Amino acid sequence: MLKDITLGQYFPGNTVAHKLDPRTKILLVVLYITALFTAGSFLAYGLMALVLAACVRVSKVGLKALVRGLKPVLFIIVFTGLLNLFFTPGEGVLWAWGPLHITSTGLRNAAFMVLRIMLLIMGTFLMTYTTSPISLTDGLERLLNGLKRFHVPVHELTMIMSIALRFIPTLIEETDKIMSAQKARGADFESGNLMEKAKALVPILVPLFISAFRRADELATAMECRCYHGGEGRTKLHVLKYERRDYIALTLGVLILAGVIALRAFGF
Repeated sequence: MLKDITLGQYFPGNTVAHKLDPRTKILLVVLYITALFTAGSFLAYGLMALVLAACVRVSKVGLKALVRGLKPVLFIIVFTGLLNLFFTPGEGVLWAWGPLHITSTGLRNAAFMVLRIMLLIMGTFLMTYTTSPISLTDGLERLLNGLKRFHVPVHELTMIMSIALRFIPTLIEETDKIMSAQKARGADFESGNLMEKAKALVPILVPLFISAFRRADELATAMECRCYHGGEGRTKLHVLKYERRDYIALTLGVLILAGVIALRAFGF
């Protein structure tokens, strides 16, 4: 299961998706999420699925990597779908048993919710797969640069986000090592009921937290040794600059959102 957690991983490449400005990719994800929450029909969700498939094709990341990223949240997806399926009021009852009932509206809402969550997760994961944490931080900092006028520590916040994304794969690897070491000593993490499995994870959390705090202390010491004092007066090695492909990608994103809004407005 730990190997299926791919959040924060970056797959280097030389595709158009990798070359896009990180600000463009962040804005495209915002447009993509807005379109997902605006969609109100299977036709609109089919359009968004085609958009995601085209982006996967262009990025050459591979659909398997995106599907693998869904495994850790599969329980949440199924649970959300069941809640919408059995507890959505409406006309046209298809099945009923006590407080549980399935209506045509509930069936439709459950399908929409599952599709929305799956497409949303895969779309956001695709951005992190094609954008390094440093580039993502630079892009987010430039987009939020106007908030510095209100004394918002934009650089520090984006730096925290970058470090968090960077250390997710590291902590997952550390957890896997701790579990392997404890399994070699006879620990059992698979048998028993849910409570017993939760109690079995307690011995993992203690060394994991110790390791995380030790790594954080080492990182803080390294940053102080390099005279890091925040973003004041800092320059960039790679200056972000919009190019023609960025404008084309943003135009396509706006057109797709407009198309989804039009489909909803005309009842499709």
